[in-house]
Amino acid sequence: MMSSEKGRESGEGSSRATGADQPPPPLSRYESQKRRDWNTFGQYLKNQRPPIAMSQCNYNHVLDFLRYLDQFGKTKVHFQGCVFFGQPDPAGPCTCPLRQAWGSLDALIGRLRAAYEENGGLPEMNPFASGAIRVYLREVRDSQAKARGIPYKKKKKKRNHMKANEDTSTFQIPSS
Repeated sequence: MMSSEKGRESGEGSSRATGADQPPPPLSRYESQKRRDWNTFGQYLKNQRPPIAMSQCNYNHVLDFLRYLDQFGKTKVHFQGCVFFGQPDPAGPCTCPLRQAWGSLDALIGRLRAAYEENGGLPEMNPFASGAIRVYLREVRDSQAKARGIPYKKKKKKRNHMKANEDTSTFQIPSS
């Protein structure tokens, strides 16, 4: 189909279409962040020498991008030789580097993983879903937890208490 036909079919340039004069609803905070992250990653690939096409991107490019982002981090990560290593509340300043927090990187990868597929990428080719990315994130999480002296605790899933009463169809009043 030609582009002019496509425009006519979608109501483009016509006031007949309902809501044609109204702008699309604003994106949610998550959708805005996902779009911004996707554009930032795309720009990062374009700035490489030589530039990397999104179709040629693999998990190594994603790992390089995550390491690149560390320079903009705000989380102090103490080296093992630092006097504050393993202390959750250090008593003074040190020269250890600022890094991206694990939680920020984890959320970023989640958004980029979704954006990749929304932009036409095949799920089985998604470089953000690679096992190497999961391993990297786990290592970052563990090293940051050790450096701060705060062990990472996985949140336990809340059990659904309704399952116990699924077979009863009426409300039961507990006896006293």
